[in-house]
Amino acid sequence: MNLVLLFENDFVNKDQVRLTDRRMIHINTIHKANIGDSLSVGLINDTTGVGKITQIDETSVTMDIVLGSPPPSPLPLTLILALPRPNMLKRSLQTCATMGVKKLILLNSERVQKSYWQTPQLTFANIQENLVLGLEQAKDTVLPQIVFEKNFKHFIEDKLPTLCKNSLSLVAHPNSNKACPSELTQETTLLIGPEGGFIDKEIEQLNRAGCQNIHIGKRILRVETAVPVLLAKLFY
Repeated sequence: MNLVLLFENDFVNKDQVRLTDRRMIHINTIHKANIGDSLSVGLINDTTGVGKITQIDETSVTMDIVLGSPPPSPLPLTLILALPRPNMLKRSLQTCATMGVKKLILLNSERVQKSYWQTPQLTFANIQENLVLGLEQAKDTVLPQIVFEKNFKHFIEDKLPTLCKNSLSLVAHPNSNKACPSELTQETTLLIGPEGGFIDKEIEQLNRAGCQNIHIGKRILRVETAVPVLLAKLFY
């Protein structure tokens, strides 16, 4: 936990918070903090700053808070991810939040199993838990927007063309003959398929909507690996 992420219900007054949950445990057992120590803090969807510990024991941590510094800049990106299997979804959500993705669309496709849409990992509480873990890692405070698109054809025909028109639109596809670009600063839309990629028919539909195929090599990566590799290549 590189940043203690705060919520409105943590505040006991304007400039003071009291923590009694996993953050308190982490501060006690991992940071091994003491009264007078200062920790990096941030208010959800707001600014970052410093929290000075004024009281600490096995049941709670109280800090005086000073906020005012902006969080890290977001990536100029809309990431469209074919819904991964549940365990991979957890790690992918954390990675997206850590790397600065602020709009994530989870998309159905031919190779996405129907059972994936029934996983408890798609509940609001579980999604937020994983996004928060990612934000804490990167010292960020701004939660990504998550959108579910269960109808591939409707999304590709009715919504994706508008995204493509207003951004550089790319689809990761191992059979492409165009290498992934790098050091982008412009608005970008990136599609990443399920393991094994989008099927040929889906690639044709994506291309008609305005997406360009790109590759990062001949090896087929797991989704949880492809996401950070592609984002690092494109923007870092």
